[in-house]
Amino acid sequence: MSPSTSTGGITDPLRIDLDVIQAWIQPNSRVLDLGCGDGTLLQNLRDTKQVTGYGLEIDPEQITTCISKGLNVVEQNLDRGLANFADHSFDSVVMTQALQTMHAPHKVLEEMLRVGKECIVTFPNFGHWKARWHLFSNGRMPVSDLLPYQWYDTPNIHFCTFRDFEFLCRELDIDILKRQVVAERRFSRLLKDLRPNLFGETAIYHLRKHR
Repeated sequence: MSPSTSTGGITDPLRIDLDVIQAWIQPNSRVLDLGCGDGTLLQNLRDTKQVTGYGLEIDPEQITTCISKGLNVVEQNLDRGLANFADHSFDSVVMTQALQTMHAPHKVLEEMLRVGKECIVTFPNFGHWKARWHLFSNGRMPVSDLLPYQWYDTPNIHFCTFRDFEFLCRELDIDILKRQVVAERRFSRLLKDLRPNLFGETAIYHLRKHR
């Protein structure tokens, strides 16, 4: 299925990718947020769309913050899978800015689409022009506000471009229901739709297992 785009439309002061995700989640649905952080997305979904949400997180401080917001959160290492959840027990499973940190991203995707009827993932684009230019001009792995880590301490262990991800979806027989490419910088915002793999900073994909 060919990707389509969506403009979102939510005006809450969320991070730009979370804003788009919130627009894609159906009201009164069941959502599992993998690596939920401080629970910002779950809190907004609960308060604005009456979503029943559960979060998985490994950082104790983030878990404490989630609990203080009245959110349902479980301490769990995502690399160990989601065997404690039944098939299709959620309408949507979400993972933001974490897929590239997983040891086996393809297995995580398959688990997300086993547990959820659909899933939404976001990740940074390692094919962005600034990363390419830094590598070309300096001969070293890029370090910038887009990629703020040295190669030896980065949590991003699987570098991925938008094209890489869409190829993986075809390999796993996954349909792309929607795709939104976003960028914070004005220059990139103007060109991201023309050349998303070059100018898009973050990708947001809405996925479903092919039927």
